[in-house]
Amino acid sequence: MRAGSPRLLREINDRAAIEALLRNGPLTRSELEGLIGLSKPATAQLLTRLEAGDSVVRNGLRGGGRGPRAQLWSVNGALAHIAAIDLTPETVDIAIADISGAVLTEHKAPMPAKHGVLEAFVSAVGKACGQAGLAPDQLLHVVVGCPGAVNPANGELAYAPHLPGWSGFDMPGRLREQLATSVSVENDVNLVALEEMVAGRATKVRDFVVIWPADLVGAAVVINGVLLRGASGGAGEIDGLMIPDRASADTDTDRSGGTFGELLSNASICKLARAHGLAARNGHGAVRKALAAGPAGREFMVDLAKRIATGVASVVAVLDPELILLSGDIAQAGGTTLNDLVAAELRQLVVPRTPVQLALVTGKPVRSGALHSALAVARETVFGLPAATTAPFRGPVVAGSPR
Repeated sequence: MRAGSPRLLREINDRAAIEALLRNGPLTRSELEGLIGLSKPATAQLLTRLEAGDSVVRNGLRGGGRGPRAQLWSVNGALAHIAAIDLTPETVDIAIADISGAVLTEHKAPMPAKHGVLEAFVSAVGKACGQAGLAPDQLLHVVVGCPGAVNPANGELAYAPHLPGWSGFDMPGRLREQLATSVSVENDVNLVALEEMVAGRATKVRDFVVIWPADLVGAAVVINGVLLRGASGGAGEIDGLMIPDRASADTDTDRSGGTFGELLSNASICKLARAHGLAARNGHGAVRKALAAGPAGREFMVDLAKRIATGVASVVAVLDPELILLSGDIAQAGGTTLNDLVAAELRQLVVPRTPVQLALVTGKPVRSGALHSALAVARETVFGLPAATTAPFRGPVVAGSPR
């Protein structure tokens, strides 16, 4: 063995132990020994070494039976903290977590309609950090998920006219200056795709597309396990895709074409619902009413599925992915009924028989994706663990800017 190999082996074993503790939570020495394949003395030495370096801490005892209780070990969460943020035109939703993944606090605040958005954002992050006993500059990394796409050349947010106040400047760079820490800005649907890869239906899928068929239509494309962002960051920005309206009901739309986003806006979906005798205030409300409305509701669902499938067909024809996942409020409200109708319509439009399924992660998928993305960066920085290939775009680096 060449010189330095024992040290290299220790580093490899240390990383394996950290990964096992992060993946499984608190473990006893014997449990860790079984997971990483070391001997009892080697595992004991490893834990002593990691405890001396503050990488792991003792975390209670595991008891049971007549024998002595065993010491539990866990990753020292206090080593670093991160923030995961879901930014929309209306709100900012923030979670602060430690490097173990434990969420310390959550905070949601309204965003102003036009002016003062940056100040409101920074104030909300400061309040969330304060609730966790931290200052923003004590965060190791922040991931912000938002509609639109960051241009890798200059950090400007594009494809986001619905997010006023955030255009015309290096968004990640400005947030780094304001928060005095490392910040990444990622497309919201890209983060949903990341979460589906971590904890959803795409854990074993290499090529798939997440479609968010709702007001502000979006998509995330994953090829060979890697998010495709495109030359300007706009891969998956299908809101402006021109498609014909294949719905059977007459809603005074131009049958020769409109944008995907226009045909699936809240206003358009509600108008389509009214054409079928259903009244609703928003798109997902219309879908819920349709599911309870019998035959008239079924006809509306078919028309809505036609609109969704027509746009998705262009994506499938070009990419031929293994899987299409439908996510967002409209998809979840429609459930398996809408999902199956979209799949049936899609089979009439394209040759590939791509499966269509509902995204598994619900609740706060954007913020959850941001959390896993921020943790990947923090764990690479602190423990040297390899970051996932879906790690967020961090924007252009300006000399002297905080990292």
